[in-house]
Order: sequence, then C-alpha cells, then structure tokens
Amino acid sequence: MARAQRERVVRMSVEQPLWRALTAYRVLTMLYAVLLFVFTRDKFERPAVAVAFLAVMSVWTLITLPKVANAASCTKRFLVADLAVALTGIMLTPLADAHAQQIDGATLPSIWTAGSVLAFAIKGGWRWAAFASSFVAAANIVERGEPSRDTFHNVLLVWVASIAIGYVVEVARASERTLARALEIEAATRERERLARDIHDSVLQVLAMVQRRGTALGGEAAELGRMAGEQEVALRTLVSSGLVPATRASEDAAMGAVVRTVEVDEDEGGPGRDTRPCDLRSLLAPHAGSKVSFAEPGAPVLLEAAAARELAAAVSAALDNVRRHAGDDAQAWILVEDWPEEVIVTVRDDGPGIPEGRLAQAEGEGRLGVALSIRGRLRDIGGTAELISVPGQGTEVELKVPRGKAGQAR
Repeated sequence: MARAQRERVVRMSVEQPLWRALTAYRVLTMLYAVLLFVFTRDKFERPAVAVAFLAVMSVWTLITLPKVANAASCTKRFLVADLAVALTGIMLTPLADAHAQQIDGATLPSIWTAGSVLAFAIKGGWRWAAFASSFVAAANIVERGEPSRDTFHNVLLVWVASIAIGYVVEVARASERTLARALEIEAATRERERLARDIHDSVLQVLAMVQRRGTALGGEAAELGRMAGEQEVALRTLVSSGLVPATRASEDAAMGAVVRTVEVDEDEGGPGRDTRPCDLRSLLAPHAGSKVSFAEPGAPVLLEAAAARELAAAVSAALDNVRRHAGDDAQAWILVEDWPEEVIVTVRDDGPGIPEGRLAQAEGEGRLGVALSIRGRLRDIGGTAELISVPGQGTEVELKVPRGKAGQAR
C-alpha cells in the first residue's frame, strides 16, 4: 500500500478543503459578475455581448463544478479551457463597454478570473500560478488599451498574490507528506517493538531456560545449553539493534495506522481494536501460588480487553524477572488497585534488588525485558511503568493505566 496510499492521505487532508473552497468561490464570483452587470447594464453600449458571455460563463461554471472537486478530476485540459474562458471575457470587455479602455473598472468576468488562477495554484503550485496569472496580467493590460498606474498595480497584486498562494500550497503539501511519513515510521516502529516483545516473551525465554537447564544437567545437555545460549545472544543482538524484520502484514498494519490517524479522530477506536470489557483479575489470578501472593479488589476490575491483556503481559514479564534475578526463594506480591481515574498494578519482590546502572547495561546487551515487555507495553496503551529498586531491599514495579486512555468499561 505504499506510495499511492500516502498520496491519498496527503491529498485528502491538505488539498480537499482547498478544492471545496475553490468550488464555492467559483459559484459566488459567478453570481457576483452577473449581478454587477445587472446593476450597471445601462453603461454598456453592447449589452448583448455581455449577456452572451455571462451566460456562457455561468453554464461553464455550473457544469464544471465536478472538475474542481479534487486534484484528480482537475486535468490540465480543463485548466487551459477554464483560463481561456476567463481571458475571453477580459478581451470582450471593450467590445461590450467602449469606455472600459478609458476607465479602470471591472471586466466582464470580474473576480471570477481569479478562480482560474487559483485552480492552477492548487493543482501545480506557485509555478503553475505564475504561468496562469501572467496570461491574466497580459490580457488586462491589452484590454485597458492605455494602462494606467492603477492598472499595473492591480495586475502586479494579482500576480504576486497568486504565486504566494501557490507557494503556500506547496509548503503545506510538503509538510503533510513529512507528517504522513513520520506517522508511518512511528507506526512501523511500534509494530517492530511489538514483534520484539513477542520474541522476548517466547523464543528468548525458552532459549534462556534451555541454557540454564542444560548447564545444570551437564553432559550432552550442557552442550545444548551452550548452543542455546549463543543463539539467545545472537537473537538479543538482532532485537536490540532494531533489525527485527516486519512482515508484509505488519507493514500494512503500520500504514493503516497512518491512514486512520488522518481520517478519524484520535480518540476513536480503530476497526480492529478489541473494546470488549474484560476483568483484569481473571488474567492475573493464575499467577498466584506458593511464591506469589495476589491481592485484588472484591469487585471486577474492568478494562478494554486489549488493554487488560497488555497489562497482564507486563505483570507476567515482571514476575519472570523475579524468577530469573531474585533467586529461587524470592517471594513476590501482586496488588491490584481499582481507582475511578486509573488502574494500578504493583509487583513487588523481596529479592536482592537491582544495582544502579544495571538496567541501562542490560538494555545495551539486548536484554529488553523492562524496556520492551514492561515499559513498551504500558506506553502503547497510554500507561506508565515505574521501577523502584534498592539494593538489598527488593524491587517494586508500579504499572498505571489511566481509564481515559485504556478505555473505561463500567
């Protein structure tokens, strides 16, 4: 879905309002030109010429409204024909009003002509606007016969204004492309982080377990454990370097996130999001055992199913760290607090704690349990993870999920 879909997002978010404004402008200025003639028709020596042109211009404006609905329908052929209608109206003005060459007044199409120039500006930027406005300027000077200083002033004003509008359109379009690309990169990065978490919580944990068990058993099992350890190190290096490949499906999901970011409000749930209520207690209760105490509220702790699963996975990662680093005799406690504004889950152990700087060192070695499996998960659902550890006094991990972000299901 790459480039074509990015272009669709850009045009929808930046250009579409401009095309709608141009459509309204053409209709309003058409009515203005007609009313201007009606109220000043006594000044025209050949009113039939003015009536004929205004009739053609009105019909042209109405039947070509779909042409200025978007960039795709506004073709180069239409732009040239539309500019030709405007230039024809300007050149017919002296024929309908002989005094038009002596008096600086409105031409037959009046300010409707600016609509043709604006169409060039929106479609192609400032260069196209300069091209169209130059023809309009030349036509106005020729129509005037003996152009005055005011004539040149008005021509220069239209020329500069149209180029400025075209330049602004180009800047806005480039900014939107940059934003769309940034959102695409962010979405792809989040998808890769999710895949890295899945690898950490499955493959890496299994390899680490095989290494430990193999070393403990000795013999041939020790050799298998050594090989598993080497593969664990290699895979951790791959994960920490950001080279975890995203699948085609994950790339499409990432690009879909960009489209949804532009098309729908940020607070609206995506079409694939699981918003069903889920009792967080039921996901955490299986962790309770002889070495893990579980304290929960008496009432269900309801969150969106997706948020509850991510929070439970973060708790599981925290308990896995307890088992791996706090020792076999370490005791852990899980406390769930259900507040109106947020849900707080605290995982505490009585192990030796974490030495200062150890987390940064582990992340540098590719051991991303805290960075990805805990903090990454909480960040993705709008929450926070705070780790407090004092050497010799155990470790406490506090996970907070605001209900406004995770979805209150009460």
